[in-house]
Amino acid sequence: MLAFLQDPAVIKAAIAANTGLGIGAGLAAGLAAVGAGIGIGLIGGSAGEGIARQPEAVDAIKGNAILLAAFVEGVALFAAVIGLLMATK
Repeated sequence: MLAFLQDPAVIKAAIAANTGLGIGAGLAAGLAAVGAGIGIGLIGGSAGEGIARQPEAVDAIKGNAILLAAFVEGVALFAAVIGLLMATK
């Protein structure tokens, strides 16, 4: 039934065809995490600077920063999921 899998040429071709997908999936998930870290760091730094300049606007700045951080995390999560879907294709 699975006798064709015993052929070394078939096994070698299957491994070669899937190697690029694994590398691409790892890069997608890793770059998504790095991008999210940079984005949230910039949001937090800018929010802290804005609060230092206008302490009376703490609530508005904090709410906007949390919302923007959630959007950045959402995009990173989608990128990581797409990368993992590529790996299991």
